[in-house]
Amino acid sequence: MSRLEPVQSVTKEKTLAGAVDIARTALIEITPEESIGEHRGVVLEGERVLTHAFDCVLPGYTGWYWAVTVARASRSRKVTINEMSLKPGPNALLAPDWVPWADRLEPEDVTGTEPLPYRADDYRLVEGFQDTSDDADQLQEFELGLGRERVLSIEGRKEAFSRWYDSDRGPNNPSTRAAKGNCSTCGFMMLMAGSARSLFGVCANEWSPDDGKVVSLDHGCGAHSETDAPRQKKLWVQTEPVINESDIEIVESSN
Repeated sequence: MSRLEPVQSVTKEKTLAGAVDIARTALIEITPEESIGEHRGVVLEGERVLTHAFDCVLPGYTGWYWAVTVARASRSRKVTINEMSLKPGPNALLAPDWVPWADRLEPEDVTGTEPLPYRADDYRLVEGFQDTSDDADQLQEFELGLGRERVLSIEGRKEAFSRWYDSDRGPNNPSTRAAKGNCSTCGFMMLMAGSARSLFGVCANEWSPDDGKVVSLDHGCGAHSETDAPRQKKLWVQTEPVINESDIEIVESSN
């Protein structure tokens, strides 16, 4: 909805600009007179067309105007009413623009049991035989028309790599900064295929918070295969036991 920004005077259409009382009287037909506030100016819409703006004093409509659009015929001084409506002013509170469901839905809004709409034009995917890059998924012959119809495009792979690397399972997080070693040197790291192999793997340590998730090679956590929990410091140095043999009575056996 466009906002109405009235001005106090115009150089053209003096006849229409002077029709304040005509505009106010017309408004009384659609709203109680007490809901109509002061006249705030006019907006020149075009040749022989002008809109009058009155404050709307209805509760909840702060900053809104009653708008009355008037016009006249060529060479005529008779003012006619074209339309009347409520329009927001420059400072009126408006609801956010409506966004279609498919555009406002975020990945975290979807559960694993909810089906998503099919997108035939998804730029992240290409037909299996169209991607000829070195990193393309190697399709088996049976997949051509019988298995996966589409695979990740180059743009789809780039977006996925960036999203994974910038997540909490990339290098920029507290667990990595506190770790003694990176995932690249961890025995629980299962490397991925293709170009992803040089950047990512899947954690296979059930004691790690990243178990079963894609992690970057420079990610890290406290469950690294070659790390150990710090040993607790002793409060004192334990010495070897000392036996005082002078107090021992040696008794010979009769046998």
